[in-house]
Amino acid sequence: MLKVFQSSSTLLGQQLKALVSVRHYGKPNKKFLYKDGILKDQIYYYPRDNNRELPALDGEPSKLFSVRRMKPIKGLPYWEKRILRGLGLYEKNAVAVVKNIPENNARLWKVKHLVEILPITYRYGEPTEADIERTFLKEDGECVVIRKLEAAEVTNTKLSAAEQLRHAKDRIDGETLRKDSRLKWLNAW
Repeated sequence: MLKVFQSSSTLLGQQLKALVSVRHYGKPNKKFLYKDGILKDQIYYYPRDNNRELPALDGEPSKLFSVRRMKPIKGLPYWEKRILRGLGLYEKNAVAVVKNIPENNARLWKVKHLVEILPITYRYGEPTEADIERTFLKEDGECVVIRKLEAAEVTNTKLSAAEQLRHAKDRIDGETLRKDSRLKWLNAW
């Protein structure tokens, strides 16, 4: 009788241990967690699928990233809020342009679940200092520079024609134009 009770108690103890889960709050062992990484050009890659082939890079990596916040800040821990504020993404619908350097990449890795990161591409070449006024960034990360298509001579002829029209003697001045328009308004026919 005693042996039957002991065997059932050990079985009951094993079942209770299986039901109780213990959460460890210490630092995870990164070597154990991230052991399947692939080293390429001094960077470890951790592909999500079973295919271990890395895609070939098309040219150089982008110099800048367009970062947009996708999730709300409410309820986040203070360190993630601090990172988002440092990147300039604390406001709602905020978009920031961030350099592709290791320090910024480490910050973005910590908040990757909150943001959308797109590399900035230049279809028509990188802008220069003279192009800054005619440059804008699309939502898909494409930086577009609107170049001047007209030659400088055509622009100069247009400006000189506008100046001649402005200083012409047979041009109606503003007061005469207002009087004539008022009379036409009052006497339509």
